[in-house]
Amino acid sequence: MNDLFTTTDTVVNLLPFDGHADYYGTVIGAAEAGSYMDRMMDGIEWRHDEAVIFGRHIITKRKVAWYGDSDYGYKYSGVVRQALPWTAELLALKLLTEGLTGVRFNSCLLNLYHDGEEGMAWHSDDEKDLAPGGAIASLSFGVERRFLFRHKRTRQLVEVTLAAGSLLVMKGATQDRWLHSLPKMKRVSRPRVNLTFRMMNR
Repeated sequence: MNDLFTTTDTVVNLLPFDGHADYYGTVIGAAEAGSYMDRMMDGIEWRHDEAVIFGRHIITKRKVAWYGDSDYGYKYSGVVRQALPWTAELLALKLLTEGLTGVRFNSCLLNLYHDGEEGMAWHSDDEKDLAPGGAIASLSFGVERRFLFRHKRTRQLVEVTLAAGSLLVMKGATQDRWLHSLPKMKRVSRPRVNLTFRMMNR
């Protein structure tokens, strides 16, 4: 297998109904994924994430960064973030993702989970700043982690393990009908970086 950018012959929709969560598997080889991980750990302008919940200002251990074609303002969890200009690495990964999916993206929200003590609670990416029904493409780097979907009405669960260099694309009715989360895994001691390429509603 080529250890640079790789492709998969089969794209699998993980959701049984009411949406698409297309899993491409590993699209970046191990050595290249590791190199990107190292460069993003050092070269991204990471900041602790913030949220306003029931009037309380919360600062998380998890860190985030927001990049885009322009200095888009993106509001979620009650806080507005301004996009930074693309780095060379992020632009290369955006072009790769667009080539694989056939979808254009204009922004990327990055998440840094230092270890398994950090995760993401159940939520949907349905903020008004995002294009309605637009695709969100998730590239994973670092340690593999469990990723869950839960249907909002039936509460049916779907689980996948996201490895370094893997690509998952959520689109269609997924954000309307399903929640997703990254559960904590206390035995995990290494970091994970997740890139979520998006289309801002501009």
